Amino acid sequence: MTESSRPASAPNGIWAQAQGELDAAAERLHLDPGMHRVLRVPKRELTVRFPVTHDDGRVDVYTGYRVQHNVNLGPANGGIRYVPNLSLDEVRALAMLNTWKAALVRIPFGGAAGGVRVNPRRLSEAERQGLTRRYTTEIGIMLGPGRDIPAPDVNTGSQTMAWMMDTLSMHRGHTVPAAVTGKPLAIGGTRGRRSATARGALRCIAAAAGSAGLEIDGARVAIQGFGRVGMTLAEELDAAGARIVGLADDRDAVMNAAGIDVARAVEWLREQDAVAGMPGTEPMSKAELFGLDCDILVPAGLQGEITSDNAGAIRARIVAEAANGATTSAADAILADRNVVVVPDILCTAGGIVLGYFEWVQDMQAFFWTDAEITAQLDRVMDEAMGGVQEMAAAESVDLRAAAMMVAVARVAEATTLRGLYP
Repeated sequence: MTESSRPASAPNGIWAQAQGELDAAAERLHLDPGMHRVLRVPKRELTVRFPVTHDDGRVDVYTGYRVQHNVNLGPANGGIRYVPNLSLDEVRALAMLNTWKAALVRIPFGGAAGGVRVNPRRLSEAERQGLTRRYTTEIGIMLGPGRDIPAPDVNTGSQTMAWMMDTLSMHRGHTVPAAVTGKPLAIGGTRGRRSATARGALRCIAAAAGSAGLEIDGARVAIQGFGRVGMTLAEELDAAGARIVGLADDRDAVMNAAGIDVARAVEWLREQDAVAGMPGTEPMSKAELFGLDCDILVPAGLQGEITSDNAGAIRARIVAEAANGATTSAADAILADRNVVVVPDILCTAGGIVLGYFEWVQDMQAFFWTDAEITAQLDRVMDEAMGGVQEMAAAESVDLRAAAMMVAVARVAEATTLRGLYP
């Protein structure tokens, strides 16, 4: 049995958890204490509060954030999310995770994250555009192709990125497509965007399954979080021969031990915006999905879905974190004790940051790649990253999360050491 990457007594909260993972990696790497202190805190944080005029004339004030954790490997990059309970600690943690992701896949980016505390479902498209443009203006002092490059995240997408890019371009006086990633194809976006995170997760799952003696063809998979990433990953797994036996959204779950028709499930979700009532399935609670009899469990929703309350019920041999912070510290220790292989978020979700880098490179060069070129390069990068983490795990007798953290932290620390500390 490998050593758990997180101590059972690790503090609660996604920011405390992220710092705890760094602390554990620093101890294993015998990291210089000064370097440890540098990497433990964000480099730059900005909190903004700004007014938005609603369609009915009402003015509300919203709170937004942008955090840059580390930029020693290159310009910062990370998502923008619109969620009603967003906190500065959550943004700090996401920025730190993005630093490790970029380092793991050898992308010359640092880590950043941001967002607005808002329920976007309560906004019209005009209100959402107004909020996006004002937020972009407020954090614009941090942004730019060589400084900080936002990307889509929870409840944001290509249209949000188009508004952000246009706002920055209006302030600069010329078009700057490389200022954001995740844009529509027509204005400098890249092919492969929709499937990037899922494709990267599939490569990691396939490698983990191979090491465990499990074939993807015929493997039973349950997916919690049937949104953009979950849907695409279900399609990728289905194409690879896996059998999707359970699906859950943020409210309900459904199952079919013989296999769910993925194409029909995707169509149903787009029509109903819920998995409940999906034809050809049986209803179950979202909580019951975690204990479903399957080979691979994929949490693809928000953070903290696998906890000490449900970790003991998991029957899957592999848990693939297609969501940031999907597993709590206490749950991670339980899964390690039960020899469940966890493919960590900083590796499993890194396909998105790889595609963001590809888009940025193409925008900077004004030269765009084919679908085949993008897929081949994404597969290469993810396979090399997963292979390196597996080698570290075997050499140090640790789990994949600990190994991934050790690889990433060592690379960022090396870059920081080589650059030196500015006096």
